[in-house]
Amino acid sequence: MQLQEHSIGKNFWRFAIPSMVAMLVNGMYQIIDGLFVGHYIGYEGLAAINLAWPVIGILTGIGVLIGMGAGTLMSIFRGEQNRHQARHALFSGIVLTVIAGLLMTGLLSITRTWLMTQQGAEGHLLAMGEVYLRVFSTGAIFTIAAGAMPMLVRNLDRPNLATGLMATGAVLNIALDYVFIGVMQWGLEGAAIATIIAQALITIAAVGYCFTRHSPLKLTASACRFKLPLASQIVKLGVSQLFMYAYFSFVLAIHNTLFMSYGTPVHVGAFAIIGYLVTLYYLLAEGIAMGMQPPVSYYLGAKQHDRIKATVILASKVVVFIGIAAVSLLNLYPDLLANLFAHGDAALMAETVHGIRLHLFGLFLDGFIVLSAVYFMAMNQGGKALFISAGNMMIQLPFLYWLPKMLGIDGIWLAMPLSNIALAMIVIPMMWHDLHRKPAVVAQSTCTAS
Repeated sequence: MQLQEHSIGKNFWRFAIPSMVAMLVNGMYQIIDGLFVGHYIGYEGLAAINLAWPVIGILTGIGVLIGMGAGTLMSIFRGEQNRHQARHALFSGIVLTVIAGLLMTGLLSITRTWLMTQQGAEGHLLAMGEVYLRVFSTGAIFTIAAGAMPMLVRNLDRPNLATGLMATGAVLNIALDYVFIGVMQWGLEGAAIATIIAQALITIAAVGYCFTRHSPLKLTASACRFKLPLASQIVKLGVSQLFMYAYFSFVLAIHNTLFMSYGTPVHVGAFAIIGYLVTLYYLLAEGIAMGMQPPVSYYLGAKQHDRIKATVILASKVVVFIGIAAVSLLNLYPDLLANLFAHGDAALMAETVHGIRLHLFGLFLDGFIVLSAVYFMAMNQGGKALFISAGNMMIQLPFLYWLPKMLGIDGIWLAMPLSNIALAMIVIPMMWHDLHRKPAVVAQSTCTAS
């Protein structure tokens, strides 16, 4: 009812602000993880985490796949006043989370060492990364659920609750980081255990809420049925988000490998620091996109095309403006920001500042590309969303292959911004055309799925 009655701007900000706050809080604990590791362990600890993050990114991506896919269906069904199907979509999403968690625990227990060595990890660096990944492979179900469940709660029209869950988990993670890393000296294993405990708390609280009378789609015995057609549609809609996270993991792994080949662990450490510095913008952009999704999907179900167009234009302006501001800040104060993690290490500082100059000038385009993929997913156009997400990965390959051969380390730094420019030249016309189509040809909803 609130989505139907409130203005376009109010609906957008009612979802976007809690999503952005949740992502910021989530990003802060990742950054504080890096601060603790950089302070107590040094550049080797930062490099080891960076080598492990492609795997963790896939786990998070599976959670976002389920959360965004099921959340989109729930909002479309609610827009059509089909609460029965919305409940089935919610429960099917929860079951998919459990299945995916169990499968990934088994898979990672077999492949985690191989995944590290493929990026060039060896010796002490490999041992540190393996310890970190072992904890995450054991708790894979909680990492996936922590990505999925807040999105499902948000699509229950409870954005503030979703934000509160993530904020609580982040505060707990930070506190446990201090205890496990700073006090008990558990190193990277302590950082991983702190994260898994926080993610378990988010999972238990979110799933429990769905079964209470406070949930707009309270799960009951009759609603607790796993619907294979709905599960299939959830995967189809959300797979673009998995590809988006796979893109980050893939690009991270390729960069790690190239930096280890053309440079040293110091370059991997510098790349890790840059990753921490841009985390807030990436998560803000993702928060804006996730805040845009519930109203857009609801408007699609309610056949309100003008509201879709206005919401997407507003979200695009916000994500690009924040991106330009982030690029400006990073270029104005690179030494100050780099030293937060480098702690006076001259070589690490110099390479981090150099990387900021070359690697991040197209950062705002990355945010827009994330937003565009979520837009097509929210519009029940999973194929286009997948094209953007997969294209974001594939378009970087020729840049990452040729530029290091031509320019060495500088070529590795330049590959991402140049590929972002190339992809944006394709994505911007796609979005423009879709937004200006006649309402009659807007994609149909999935209300017939059962």
